[in-house]
This record gives sequence, structure tokens and C-alpha cells, in this order.
Amino acid sequence: MRLLRERAALTQRELGEQVGYSEELIRSMERGRRTPQPEFLDAADEKLGAGGLLRAAKEDVARAKARARVKHPTWFRNYAKLEADAVELSFFSSLTVPGLLQTEEYARTTFMARQPLLDEATIEQRVTARLARQEILTRWPSPMVSAVIDESVLRRAVGGSEVRQGQLKHLKHLSHLRSTTIQVLPMACEDHAALEGPFILLAPRGRPQLAYVEVQSVNRLITDTEEVRILAARYGSIRGQALSPHESLALIEQLLGEA
Repeated sequence: MRLLRERAALTQRELGEQVGYSEELIRSMERGRRTPQPEFLDAADEKLGAGGLLRAAKEDVARAKARARVKHPTWFRNYAKLEADAVELSFFSSLTVPGLLQTEEYARTTFMARQPLLDEATIEQRVTARLARQEILTRWPSPMVSAVIDESVLRRAVGGSEVRQGQLKHLKHLSHLRSTTIQVLPMACEDHAALEGPFILLAPRGRPQLAYVEVQSVNRLITDTEEVRILAARYGSIRGQALSPHESLALIEQLLGEA
């Protein structure tokens, strides 16, 4: 794919704009860290004048995906299975960008910063697993995803200014997906409803809504109906206190301009 793109004299950003994918996604696919979706192979084949070469790879890609074994930490596997089957996902993040919305470089930084330190092989394994989870954002049908991200998360230069800028660009791209809604909780909000910390709500197909909490290496999948109801109510309050999706996109663009 990279050779075809270079032959067409297109940058990763330009190809992404033409086929409706972010520069980050194109980069990850060219590095072999992201598996291309069939729809992408069709669009890229046409834009790059591949003459059916990329389309012909769809069956091979499908077989490779079926054989692949994404390795999540044992404590995370139950959540990962539920997330993959979810029809709705809601994130409140006050520390980092939600993993499902992270760029490769941002994700790698979060794993490299872990203490005790992770070895290089484990870091690469977890980055690959995190990126693989993100395929649900571009599959069809995709789950309805909403995320409320604290403004401080977007202002913190995790991994440095270049990584931060790439992450902001990726969030800008994701905000244009029909199935994804991104809102920013402004720092001017003095008393929001989730001062107790981040959490995730998810609705697996055909099952009641659940919640997931993870902080300081402590993780918990919440199935109690009343606890889930309370968190869902908090999430509703947070969304009401956050900037609208349009205002949030404007803030992301403003932060990009300041970077």
C-alpha cells in the first residue's frame, strides 16, 4: 500500500483525506499495526489506481484476522470481549484519552510510563492489542460511541508536543464519524458530577448495561443494576455540563492551532 501511495505521489494525510481515514490510521496500516477493513481496501484500490491489487487482498486479510490472537492482560480480557460485542460505549476520561480513541504513539507513551516498567516486548504487544480493539470504530455496523474528555487531558502534552498534536488531529477526525460523539468538559466547570474519577459504560448486544472502572492497576467490572444506574445518571449530568460536540470540535481545533 505504501509503494502504491508513493507512486501516486500522495502523502499519508492526502490519501486519508481522499478515502475518509485519518493520517494516523493510514500510518498504522502501512506499518502493519492496523488491519485494513474491506471498505478501505476498496476505496484505496480505486484512489491509488491499484487495478484490483488491494481488493484481491481482502480474502487474505480476512483469513489473517481469523487466525490472529490479540493478547490482552488476563485482568482485561473480560472487558475486551464485552467491548467487542457492544452496541453502545460511553467514556468519561479525566486522566488520559480513552484507549479506544488513542493514536499509536499516544498509546505507546502510556505503556512506557507504567511503573514498575514494562519490557519492550510487552509494550509492543499491548500497543498492538489496543490498536486492534479500535477496529470496532470503522466496522459496520459500528457501536454508538460517546466520550466526554476533561479539557486538562487535551492540554497535557503526553509524549511531547508532536504526540499531542497527532492525538488532537486524530480526535478531530474521529469527531466526524457518524457513530462517534466527542465532548470536552471545560476546566471552567467547577463542580462536575464525576469528581470521583473516570469510568466506562457499555451495552453488550442483548444484555443489560454494564460499567467498568480502572485506576492505579485496580480494575472492576460492575454488573450491579443500581451501581450502573448511578454511573449512567452521572454520565448524563456530565454530558449536560460539557461543551456541545460542535463547541468541543472548535476547542480541539483551537488547541491544534496553539500547538
